[in-house]
Amino acid sequence: MKNLELNHENTQNLEVFTELLKKDKNAIVNEALERYFVDEYERLQQEQSSQTNLSYEEFWDGIDM
Repeated sequence: MKNLELNHENTQNLEVFTELLKKDKNAIVNEALERYFVDEYERLQQEQSSQTNLSYEEFWDGIDM
């Protein structure tokens, strides 16, 4: 990715945490992205399940046994 740009605040935070944690910038960015993707995946799953889940009454409504 040649055109990836961080805003000023993120650039500053990256510099600070690189020194504080004694970690490589790439490691910090990769860890942050991994967390972001996990969180977004979980959010999307919850959003999707809330749209498709029926209550007990809704599920059985209209079913003759």
